[in-house]
Amino acid sequence: MASPSWDHVFAVNLTTASEEFFPQLKLTWQSEDVSKCTDECYNYVKVLVPRDDETLFACGTNAFNPTCRNYKMASLEQVGEEVVGQARCPFESGQSNVGLFAGGDFYSATMTDFLASDAVIYRSLGDGRPVLRTESFTLKTGIIHHLHLSSEPHFLHAIDYGNYVYFFLSEIAVEYTALGKVVFSRVTRVCKNDNGGSPRVLERYWTSFLKARLNCSVPGDSFFYFDILQSLTNVLQINQRPAVVGSSPRRTTAVCAFYMDDIESVFDGKFKEQRTSDSSWTPVPEEQVPRPRPGTCTGDGPAVDYKSSVQFPDEMLMFIKSYPLMDEAVPSVNHRPCFTRTSSRSKLSQIVVDVSAGPYKDRTVMFLGSDDGRVLKLLTSTILTTASDPNCWRTSMSTIHPSKI
Repeated sequence: MASPSWDHVFAVNLTTASEEFFPQLKLTWQSEDVSKCTDECYNYVKVLVPRDDETLFACGTNAFNPTCRNYKMASLEQVGEEVVGQARCPFESGQSNVGLFAGGDFYSATMTDFLASDAVIYRSLGDGRPVLRTESFTLKTGIIHHLHLSSEPHFLHAIDYGNYVYFFLSEIAVEYTALGKVVFSRVTRVCKNDNGGSPRVLERYWTSFLKARLNCSVPGDSFFYFDILQSLTNVLQINQRPAVVGSSPRRTTAVCAFYMDDIESVFDGKFKEQRTSDSSWTPVPEEQVPRPRPGTCTGDGPAVDYKSSVQFPDEMLMFIKSYPLMDEAVPSVNHRPCFTRTSSRSKLSQIVVDVSAGPYKDRTVMFLGSDDGRVLKLLTSTILTTASDPNCWRTSMSTIHPSKI
């Protein structure tokens, strides 16, 4: 296991580790220019992902000059030259980001500038595919031009699944700006074979970008929403169906699971639009949705006859440019959280789930990390029931040794 830090990357062999972990390899990578900063002078390693079976790809803030390198997994020895980290790594440690390699391309979600004013979902470093990104913030006089990403997104996780790469994030909900600064958790997706649009529309931009709200809420006469998720898992099996699990960060917290096919159903559903700047958001009538359906990958489904996204009709490209938001929200498994906790003094920050625990591989164990250094362990059945809190056993442990405080 490789763990990033500031100025360092540590490698630990989990098969030989006992109660205390000691790094077997340490990579030191310090900032090259520290003349104009103090606290942020460290090189905060914000990206550390496998590029292939033998290579690690790492990116650091490098004193507000993001830089990326390749390293051998076995020895942490640098391979090749540095590459520019802009749009692949944030400029400072406090900015959120995610990244992964899929099909030889690097997919990243981060801020592209020092002022954190330009959020982007970006693809680069691949062989044969063009560099693509989401559109920047734009406004049209009199009518809100729907944004691909808000000006203040918080990126949570990215996964490679099927024909798509999915990004999970929280952002200011443009459809609820009349109520103030409302934040929702979202899932977005892009096609891995997207080649951008035509020279007339969306050239060098995604032609497949869609996004939808994630609904983590407690049902009742008045729904209680956990609108912000903090941490998500990779795809795992729940009830023999692919799903992801996420936790919310507030002191009244919840854990919700989402089936991948429910996410797909929402992306196959209705789009959302706002006709004028002071009108409500409503579903786009189905007869106004062009063909092939916006968001479809080339060579598949309605776009099976298209070899490249640059061949898509301008009408279809203009539609997805203007209406990337889906009307319905993705429901959670059983339409309720699988765990809730109220009035806690700490907030959850990380989640890891094992869906095949126990001697018969039929138990689900959730490990929830909190901001006070504790880990909450929940044991449930693999099949999540409709009960509001199906956990049958809980314990917590501190990750901070008392002698070190």
